[in-house]
Amino acid sequence: MADKIKRIGNVSKDSSRFLIVGIGASAGGLDAIKKLLENIPENNGMGFIIVQHMDPTHKSGLVNILSRSTYMDVEEVVDGVQVLPEHVYIIPPNKDMGILNGKLQLMEPIEPHGLRLPINYFFTSLAQDQKDKSVGIILSGFGTDGSIGLKAIKANGGICIAQDPSTAGSDGMPNSAINTGLVDMILSPEEMPKKLLSYQKSSHNILKKILTPEDKTIQSLRKIFILIRNRTGQDFSQYKKSTINRRIGRRMNIHQIEDISQYFRYLQENPNEIDQLYKEFLINVTNFFRDPEAYESLKQYALKKLIEEKSDGDIIRIWVPGCSSGEEVYSIAIIIKEIFEETKLNFEVQLFGTDLDLDSIQTARAGKYANISEDVSPERLKKYFYKKDNIYTIKNELREMVIFSTHNVITDPPFTRLDLIACRNLLIYLETAAQEKVLSNFNYALKQDGILFLGPSENIGDFLDSFTVLNNKWKIFKCIKSNGIPFRKLNISTISSNKSVEYWDSIFTVKDSKTGQELNVTNVAEENLINIYAPPSVLINSVGDILYIHGRVAEYLEPSPGKAHMNILEMAIKNIKLSLSTAIQSATNKNQKVVFEHIKINNKKENSHLINLIVNPLKRPETVKGLLLVSFERVFTKIDDSKDNIKLDPLSKCSDHIKALENELTITKERLNTTIEEMTTSNEELKSANEELQSLNEESQSTNEELETSKEELQSINEELSTVNGELQNKIDELSNINDDMTNLFNSTGIAIVFVDSELNIRRFTEESTKLIKLIESDIGRPLADFNLNINYPDIVDDINKVVEKLNPVEKEVTTTQGEWYNVKITPYKTSKSIINGATITFTNINNLKNTQEKIEAALNYSNDIINTIREPLIVLDPQLNVVSANISFFKTFKLTKTEIEGKKIYKIGQESWNINSLRNLLEEILPKNKEMNDYELEYTFPNVGHKKMLLNARRIYRGDIGTELIFLAMEEV
Repeated sequence: MADKIKRIGNVSKDSSRFLIVGIGASAGGLDAIKKLLENIPENNGMGFIIVQHMDPTHKSGLVNILSRSTYMDVEEVVDGVQVLPEHVYIIPPNKDMGILNGKLQLMEPIEPHGLRLPINYFFTSLAQDQKDKSVGIILSGFGTDGSIGLKAIKANGGICIAQDPSTAGSDGMPNSAINTGLVDMILSPEEMPKKLLSYQKSSHNILKKILTPEDKTIQSLRKIFILIRNRTGQDFSQYKKSTINRRIGRRMNIHQIEDISQYFRYLQENPNEIDQLYKEFLINVTNFFRDPEAYESLKQYALKKLIEEKSDGDIIRIWVPGCSSGEEVYSIAIIIKEIFEETKLNFEVQLFGTDLDLDSIQTARAGKYANISEDVSPERLKKYFYKKDNIYTIKNELREMVIFSTHNVITDPPFTRLDLIACRNLLIYLETAAQEKVLSNFNYALKQDGILFLGPSENIGDFLDSFTVLNNKWKIFKCIKSNGIPFRKLNISTISSNKSVEYWDSIFTVKDSKTGQELNVTNVAEENLINIYAPPSVLINSVGDILYIHGRVAEYLEPSPGKAHMNILEMAIKNIKLSLSTAIQSATNKNQKVVFEHIKINNKKENSHLINLIVNPLKRPETVKGLLLVSFERVFTKIDDSKDNIKLDPLSKCSDHIKALENELTITKERLNTTIEEMTTSNEELKSANEELQSLNEESQSTNEELETSKEELQSINEELSTVNGELQNKIDELSNINDDMTNLFNSTGIAIVFVDSELNIRRFTEESTKLIKLIESDIGRPLADFNLNINYPDIVDDINKVVEKLNPVEKEVTTTQGEWYNVKITPYKTSKSIINGATITFTNINNLKNTQEKIEAALNYSNDIINTIREPLIVLDPQLNVVSANISFFKTFKLTKTEIEGKKIYKIGQESWNINSLRNLLEEILPKNKEMNDYELEYTFPNVGHKKMLLNARRIYRGDIGTELIFLAMEEV
């Protein structure tokens, strides 16, 4: 024992990262637990915690039972105990249990007995506390407890094991766990310890090898991504490598594969493993109102104001990407409903929930959840959910607000014109480039002043001037984009590699002394530097439409007469129109910067000057590709307006030649002007066509959303119909089974029974009844009066009517035409609703009973005749010493009558005046033992006749043919 304590003590010093194994079991689980513990070797280095369904009123004896199955210390959990390796801990009765920092915490159950799911509760807590060092094992048991807890363990990098259902006493819990698709191993209890030891020994080495990749490892990872993309259509190459590596490492460890190239080969040979790995990447943890304070902040400081600023007829559009099984979507729907009630407002709501995982989307569409009472208040549960068998179903008023679909937030186009995007704990799994793309899409998708709701560990990165912070703790932001185009500012996190963005935000934030509002010094400085040093510029699209103007451009652009247009070619002054058109076309075609230097600008208010015209295509980020930045950079060189600015070659002095060149230049300019006008006209037509196409696109998108909504509604109706159909099928099966049971029961009794309705039509009959009434299956529904009964009972129909009307049963003994006796009993037929709907007629064959009766009567008559010929007094008793009869001599001798003695015990004749103790004791002693009594002398003073001395003789007689036993007692006077 000392060695054992020393060894455990040594392990516990380094026990912060050992495996903690949670074992869930119920009915039939004790045998499985014993087999598991019996096969756990010494020095395993793991801690074991058993959570079993127990009677809350009964003290558990598991500690004593399981101590005989393992060398490890087995103990019942006490509150706050530290989990140690080589120990087995058992949950006490009537307790819920969690774990925090490796210490077990006991709690009083919230749910009443019968609704508790303690395995789910503990597994979820174990996953959150021990992460990848958590193990969940589901053993034999009824129900589904533990299945939800396995999801939490899997999401946190732990391992999930289920007992092979064929080895389980009750396969409900193992089958439920397996059906989740989360189970890593399906084993018998005897096989589990070996797998656990192998997993524990190799996990560190495999993970270390994956997290420090060499070229070979990187190549294998890329190939694995290709296999997954080919099979599922999803590309995980932009997900965080650390997360991906850990989850690949976990699958490798389960299969005991230490080289990633070998695992790639294993994936090629086993496509089902690709599916498992894909599900591994998609595992996530979600619940209703996760971080309740965050949802309350969203409600009070963002959504409520957004809704109050809406106008009649507006639609609230919300998108929840990465929604998993839908809890977050429905949480937001509940909040919106509550705001509507508080503000007395009501708007149409379009709430989109999307995710990569089709299985999760199907769960979300069904809207059925178990064990959510800890996350949702009782008031909300009652108001927004139906409850049946511990399953909570979303009510239609919420379900109709929501549309679910599969969607890849990285590659698929985003939804548009959104008031709120809630994307919590998705960005943390993406690489920086993917995060930027997703945030850029979010910025594009949100309306001006739309709300972005991120997870507590996420931020907006480089998009600092696209959003303002509403709540920094819970990451609630407001979109402040200008003209729909996001501009990224300096990433201040690059100022210092060991300081966060939030740190520098706080350093560079001050308060305005006049307004009291917070200002970001970095933003103010950048804005002023741009205004001072950047030349006047215009941001345009590929057809010249102006999207954004920086600085003073009035010298170069002016409104054109007629209908107002914001097109740079229409607004450009004459001096630069040709150069500007050529530069834009060249920059667009070549996708590179174009500079036209020293263009002369004639200004009426001041001297002419030269500018450099610069057209630069924008390439980053992806959302601004195709846009052009046009800059007018002034050249500070003095120009003499009285002289031609063109320097002529001294050798070229021929005025005629110059004249010709000028004419050619004029013609060229005219042609160019004509071309520009034609191009402008074409641009107008293209713009008009583009507007029409955009309108059609919006209509198509609206139609598509309506179709999607209709599809969701049809899907919901179909699911409800399927549920109802399933329930009806179950009812039919149950009724069929009950009908079979009743038919077999009636036929096995051998009793003829006929059921008739209130009109006396045949409802049902047993097989035995066909001997009395010629009935076949097709006779059901025919009147009973149509049949000839094989019994002498002419009034049967009248008696049935009387029973139905007056509800008084009728019972008669009748004979058949063959002379057999039957007891006919007619009783009212009562339905489950206590309605009289006919009668039940039972025909019981009593022929044997009648024959026996006749034999008994004949025997009694025979014995009476013999008894009466005897001169001495003689009395006949039954085995209980009751008087059956007596002879004439007995009545004369003792002056008694028949009514005074028959049916009474011998020692109570004449109101107990015959209470002869010696006679009573003798009869009770010898006669039950089948002994005889010969010449027993009795002297007694009898009432009515005085003192007599008698010799008594008694015999027990048994008639097997009639089943009768009698005692004959003869008295002879001495």
